[in-house]
Amino acid sequence: MIKSAIRIAACTVVLATGLASLVVPAVSGDNPQLATICTQAGKTSNGETFSPSKLTAAHRTLPFGTMVRVTNLRNGRTVIVRINDRGPFTKGRIIDLTPAAAAELKFSDLTPVTLEVVKPQ
Repeated sequence: MIKSAIRIAACTVVLATGLASLVVPAVSGDNPQLATICTQAGKTSNGETFSPSKLTAAHRTLPFGTMVRVTNLRNGRTVIVRINDRGPFTKGRIIDLTPAAAAELKFSDLTPVTLEVVKPQ
């Protein structure tokens, strides 16, 4: 109970001070959070046409338009993507990336990642 109150207070301070970034945990318990590659066709959840050549991604809860730095924990490579879709909806997966974003991170199936929300310039 006290730990929850401390976490809520810390989150409130982070949001209130407008810090430039917020790190999203890479692990949930002992399970690493995984990035996947999205190869859909048609429209994304925000109404854009899906483009595999753009640096965009799907996340379950982050607002559309949020810029996120994704770091591949296997090789340290990073890419900044814009959230424009919802998903992934498979347990243990935290973000779906376009093929272009996956190419920047140098992975072709699944990879453990960290996410960091970045403030627009």
